[in-house]
Amino acid sequence: MLKIFAIIGGILLILVVLWETFETIVLPRRVTRQFRLTRFFYRFTWKPWAAVAELRGSRKKRDSMLSYYGPLSLLLLLGMWAFALVLGFGMLHYGLHDKLAGALFPSDFGNALYLSGTTLFTLGLGDIQPASTTGRFVTVIEAGIGFGFLALVIGYLPVLYQAFSRREVTISLLDARAGSPPTAAEMLRRQRGVDGMEALTELLADWEQWSADLMESHLSYPALAYFRSQHDNQSWIGSLVAILDLCSLAMVGLEGMCQYQARMTFAIARHALVDLSQIFAAPPERDGRLNRLSPEIFAELHKALTAAGFVLAEGDAATAELNRLRGLYEPYALSLAEYLRLELPPWIKGVAGKDNWQTTAWQLSQTRKPVALSTHDDHG
Repeated sequence: MLKIFAIIGGILLILVVLWETFETIVLPRRVTRQFRLTRFFYRFTWKPWAAVAELRGSRKKRDSMLSYYGPLSLLLLLGMWAFALVLGFGMLHYGLHDKLAGALFPSDFGNALYLSGTTLFTLGLGDIQPASTTGRFVTVIEAGIGFGFLALVIGYLPVLYQAFSRREVTISLLDARAGSPPTAAEMLRRQRGVDGMEALTELLADWEQWSADLMESHLSYPALAYFRSQHDNQSWIGSLVAILDLCSLAMVGLEGMCQYQARMTFAIARHALVDLSQIFAAPPERDGRLNRLSPEIFAELHKALTAAGFVLAEGDAATAELNRLRGLYEPYALSLAEYLRLELPPWIKGVAGKDNWQTTAWQLSQTRKPVALSTHDDHG
């Protein structure tokens, strides 16, 4: 009876791992099955890791520890799949009463497990060999699966890092245009003027494409969401929310802005945010714990935009429309940012500070004049 259970359990474990590998690596789309080995792995490793990171003293130390999770989780996930395959084929060898030539261990299961490991990783040591026809057949199958598994892993990692690189390039380009962290008010202030409005429309078009690429890549490979940006005041969700803030202002009524492009960018950016919150089982936050645009902040935002030469629609109807648009994405952004331990950007920059491109670890000469971002920019 034990042998029968070992055969059934080994076959089921092998099939589950192979199907999971297929869905995670080969099938580039969202899978809605309730049980997934990969989802189970991330759900039960991310929260403890994040809880330990919260115990770190400073924000930089906490973010540094969290930044290790994304790349390390990939290695652990691949290791878990490999171990499960070795265990599954080891159970299969053990359950089939396979005769092994040159047994090294006193336990039959230990010998079967060792044979499975050397076969899956195509070592070919030959110190333990199957002596039966069935055992040889299973060994050949395992060697083929192991070869294909290693090939998939070799091709899987470059695809992930290419998607990560595409994501971060656009986020880095936003630094000089929207500040660090990026805000809608700073983005408008730096792009004021006729030429700036045209550049801002092109920027929104670029972010429409970026949002679509983010949705496609992060739904296909959710592990990318755990990869953090190089600077602790930048993140993919912070940049996405800043763009959504800007689109909301334009859609309510911001003189000089292209409302059509703002609507298109808003639609795909919100779509990506909502779908990703669903992937990570992060329901929208509705209790109002974070009000990013209180009446006081809105008054300050209106004053800053007016000083920059912008005319924002006023009145109860405009305020109600802005609140409606915010309600379409802010609850999802809050929940997802809380799950991933990321911070949402403010609507307006509270404390003046240098952008990331203006900072350096070395003390340079202070006699040089700061580089101007544009003829209209007084950021310095």
